Amino acid sequence: MKLEGFSGHAAFVTGAAGGIGLAVVRMLSEAGARVFATDIPAALERLPQQDGSTVHWHPLDVSDPDAVAGCIGLAEESVGPLALAVHAAGVLSTTPALDLTPDEWDRVMGVNAGGSFNILQALGRVMVPQGRGAIVVIGSNAAGIPRQHMAAYAASKAAVAMLTRCVGLELAAHGIRCNILAPGSTLTPMQTGMWADDNGAERVIAGDPAGFRTGIPLGKLATPEDIAAAAMFLLSDQAGQITMADLYVDGGATLRA
Repeated sequence: MKLEGFSGHAAFVTGAAGGIGLAVVRMLSEAGARVFATDIPAALERLPQQDGSTVHWHPLDVSDPDAVAGCIGLAEESVGPLALAVHAAGVLSTTPALDLTPDEWDRVMGVNAGGSFNILQALGRVMVPQGRGAIVVIGSNAAGIPRQHMAAYAASKAAVAMLTRCVGLELAAHGIRCNILAPGSTLTPMQTGMWADDNGAERVIAGDPAGFRTGIPLGKLATPEDIAAAAMFLLSDQAGQITMADLYVDGGATLRA
């Protein structure tokens, strides 16, 4: 089955220079979408040269509501009325709860939860008059299970999941679908940055009983392409009756019912 609903449509992507975001941009572009891709300036500077690319790249801090609104407007001017969106921007925190500073808490909540609110609100405002749209928000399986040293991150992603479902409920009558995609451990710089040595993948797959963390039943880490492919399904016409879903793509790691 070939997924449909991309060719000729305009798509907006945040966190587009990261592992998952970049895979989403590539898949959308290959499927015929006109893509407006955003990320913070430092991330864009690390991108390889995009010679011949039809993707429009633009800096964006999703925690700034004015910048988000302006960027959405620029995207519509550049690639046309937005019909598709993937919000992949986010930050990690691995600070133990008792050591979290107010500034660190605010940083994580401001980007992950606040940024999601800014993006969903701005996208909703331009999609409602069109009477259509599909939005996928990249969450985390940490939103549904306690993790040691991840209180701020997990709390922010739990907020993102409920925010997306609530916005999805409000936008459903306007023909706009909002879904959450919750990856588990994925081979991205965010994941590998937590590893102390070359055995990091093995430890993640095996799990850590002392840290109350299960392993991955499928015995492998996800690739960015695994997550991007799931996002493409949720954006596609084939998922036209799916909204407010929270799809875990984690190899069974959370043992979720």
